Amino acid sequence: MTQIVVLPHSEYCPEGAVVEVSPGTSICEALLENNISIEHACDMVCACTTCHVIVKEGYQSLNEPDENEEDLLDRAWGLNPQSRLSCQAIVARQDLVIEIPKYSINHAKENH
Repeated sequence: MTQIVVLPHSEYCPEGAVVEVSPGTSICEALLENNISIEHACDMVCACTTCHVIVKEGYQSLNEPDENEEDLLDRAWGLNPQSRLSCQAIVARQDLVIEIPKYSINHAKENH
């Protein structure tokens, strides 16, 4: 099992969390299976950016992002060199530390 440490997020995970997942699971699936209700407006088909996360540790262990994911990430709020769409980032055997950005593209439009 691989451990994902989720840093505190005021809405989705106020206390932070540590979840155990099987390699081969997407970060988004792992969060949802552990009651962390990250946004995923496109139902995890890589058609939006609402499940954007920043991988603070373990980024290199994830599968490579494809061109479609990279194009979508350009529109994500708070883009960072370690940004991934959690629906496309497949967990391997290395533990991860992730941050859910303060806003998604949906929240950024509402609040700014």
